[in-house]
Amino acid sequence: MHRAPEHTLRTARDRELAPWPHAVLDVAALRRAGQRPFPFRQFVLKVHGRCNLDCTYCVIYQGQDAGWRERPARVGPEVMRQTARRIAEHAVVHGLSEVRIDLHGGEPLLSGPESGLAYTAAVRAALPARTALRTTVQTNGTLVTERTLDRLADANIRVGLSLDGGNAVLNRRRVDHAGRSSWPAAARAARLLADRPELYAGILCAIDITSDPKDVYSSLAALRPPRLDLLLPHANWSSPPPGLAARPPRHAAQAPTPYGDWLSTAFDLWWDGPPDGAQPRVRLFTEIVALLLGVPSATESVGLSPTCAVVVHTDGAVEQIDSLNLAYDRATATGFDVFGNSFDEALDHPGIVARQLGVEGLADECRACPVGRVCGGGNYGHRYSAGTGFLHPSVYCADLEQLVRHAARRLSAVMPED
Repeated sequence: MHRAPEHTLRTARDRELAPWPHAVLDVAALRRAGQRPFPFRQFVLKVHGRCNLDCTYCVIYQGQDAGWRERPARVGPEVMRQTARRIAEHAVVHGLSEVRIDLHGGEPLLSGPESGLAYTAAVRAALPARTALRTTVQTNGTLVTERTLDRLADANIRVGLSLDGGNAVLNRRRVDHAGRSSWPAAARAARLLADRPELYAGILCAIDITSDPKDVYSSLAALRPPRLDLLLPHANWSSPPPGLAARPPRHAAQAPTPYGDWLSTAFDLWWDGPPDGAQPRVRLFTEIVALLLGVPSATESVGLSPTCAVVVHTDGAVEQIDSLNLAYDRATATGFDVFGNSFDEALDHPGIVARQLGVEGLADECRACPVGRVCGGGNYGHRYSAGTGFLHPSVYCADLEQLVRHAARRLSAVMPED
């Protein structure tokens, strides 16, 4: 029986499940009209495709996309070398002075640090001398040892932790495959990193509105991370946020805002923090304050900055960021891989183009909203609705509006009257 090529099947599925952007966005016409792509500057390299934890909210292993089952558990030398060549090629074509690679999984240290070290060395060797390289490994911390940190330090690789708080209770969702708590091992990693600030990249925390924001913020701050990322749980209009059966009207004046309220409380703890500055830099909050002051955002989660990140899986497949995994099966797929395609080709994928359009890539509601240019429509993956696609406000629209307006009130109170 004749079968259509996989990329054709994928494109047909994308057009059906997400008409915008896949069936509507005319990339060729945009390019003819002068819309130019922004080069990738951040490369998320999958070192290991499996994880030793079974977190209940994981967007990779609990999401709609089961593609991870079909990929190699570990990245091999051939994929490393070819990915490194493609990154170097992209850097040369676009004259990049710096690129960033983030070593991810699964759990990137599941087989020790060797694969991550080899991947980093391959990229560093391939890049032209004028292009600097920044490398971070994002880990759940359970496999971090002093010896591992020594080896990562020798390769100038910084370490980021993924935690839900600074104690066992707050990390109750982060368990191994036997249901045992990951906290004792993760706490050891946090202590080791606090004593080596030159290695410590920070903490990623997916918020849980059933946890007290004061407990979460204060316990994480006590771990002395230089940076803290508070992340909204991945959700969309077809898969509502945890704790909500469905989302009511989108604007804060008409809808409850449990996530916005949680983040506003955390914002006050950060804003009113100790005068000596002994607290982490919370990226979401600093970005919102900067946007309110007219400074462009440096992240895609808020504001209108174009996406400059791309993922390379253990088999060399080039895909979009993992937050799309909750939309539908293979929503992250582009049909490209490092062996047959350059990263420039991926820049013309409709999903990538849609996230580089700025205000032109927002729903009409967001364009008309007074805070739309600050929240930027929210995380792209959080805008999805089955059958129509991604041209919607974030499922957290009301919560983001609540947080932005709260931050604006706190900021205006300390601004000069003129």
